[in-house]
Amino acid sequence: MNTDLHASTLRQLNTKIIPFIVICYFVANLDKTNISIAALQMNADLGLSASMYGLGVGMFYVSYILFEIPSNVIMTKVGARRWIARIMVTWGIVSMGMAFVNSANQLYVMRFLLGMAEAGFAPGIIYYISCWFPKSHRARAMSFFYMGSVAASIIGLPVSGALLNMNGIADIAGWRWLFALEGFPAIALGVLVLWRLPDSPDHAAWLSPQQKSWLRQRLQQDNAGVEISENHAWLSALKNKTVLLLSLVWFLQAFGSIGITLFMPLIVKSMAAGQSNVVIGLLSAVPFALACLFMYLNGRHSDRTHERSWHMGLPLIFSGLSLALAIYSGNLLVAYFLLVLTVGFNFALTPVFWAVTTEKLAGVAAAASIAFINTVANFVGLGLPPLLGKIKDVTNSYHSGLLIVAAALIIGGVIGILISRPSRRALKPLSRTEAGSRQ
Repeated sequence: MNTDLHASTLRQLNTKIIPFIVICYFVANLDKTNISIAALQMNADLGLSASMYGLGVGMFYVSYILFEIPSNVIMTKVGARRWIARIMVTWGIVSMGMAFVNSANQLYVMRFLLGMAEAGFAPGIIYYISCWFPKSHRARAMSFFYMGSVAASIIGLPVSGALLNMNGIADIAGWRWLFALEGFPAIALGVLVLWRLPDSPDHAAWLSPQQKSWLRQRLQQDNAGVEISENHAWLSALKNKTVLLLSLVWFLQAFGSIGITLFMPLIVKSMAAGQSNVVIGLLSAVPFALACLFMYLNGRHSDRTHERSWHMGLPLIFSGLSLALAIYSGNLLVAYFLLVLTVGFNFALTPVFWAVTTEKLAGVAAAASIAFINTVANFVGLGLPPLLGKIKDVTNSYHSGLLIVAAALIIGGVIGILISRPSRRALKPLSRTEAGSRQ
């Protein structure tokens, strides 16, 4: 009976929660990163230099940093359903408003408002997943969630590139069509959140009383061994050594996920001069397809082996090494292949990182700490894009900037291995009945 209950409960979680939040995260990242494709036309229309574009990208992270922790704390008070719905509707409105930008200063303001609107969404969902999934299945759940982010690049970049071809329709620039059309889905999904995402397992009509009881007991068992418990004050949790070290790893990882992602189309364009915007979009999407595969395999293998440390650190080291080799490769095809591997490895640690984090934290302190960790990483988004843009303007190349990214990734991987203890003691082996029902 326990085997059937375990399997049926996890099956319900995987079918009722995961697909919807993947779609939501897809739209979130589409609206956050579609500026990288819009820049292929927008920069010329608005007279933006690479430095000005980098500043516009970075303004998103100013407000995101300011409002992320308060947003997650509020979510624990008002409930995930209402707060996530609010976030999505407001960022959809602002994203559509990007279509009306006419100057660099207006771009800076709108990107600031977009960051304010979206603040708390990603860490809020990460915390939400930890409130539903036992830690023995958490890395895989996180990998599926982050596939929404990566899919925004796999699907979104080519689609955004195609939308640029609407240039001139109704005398409207293609990049304006891009922002207007891609902002609306967030509003529609935000409304649907009110019906699709229960605040907790106890509010899930699609779980039976037996399934709710099993899940409640399993989550309580998982939370019994956390380093920072539900009763821990959230403000003091931010000073915890573990939280600070995890923040450092995620900060260094963001050099790749933020720096490369937001400049990918421009980097590819510099490698494939003369290609159309659609081709640039397709070439920019390929690395993220590999990232989906790497995230799933790394998260799944980490869950199965109950090992976290090497699964978290090695991908970052490999990512940095691949990028360094790509910089010094004299062959464009080899350099592009190594760039693909760089992105794949960079994202591979993501589900394992958040599994480790949520295994150590619980309650409001967990929500605040997750937001803090994500906030620290977003300082990269604040400083790195302007820096890369400046380096490009001065040297007429991205090589020096990308070398900084490569070094950060390697250092982050080493620290990740050192601070993340093997989880065999924290993750108790599953019983035979539970092991037999693994999804």
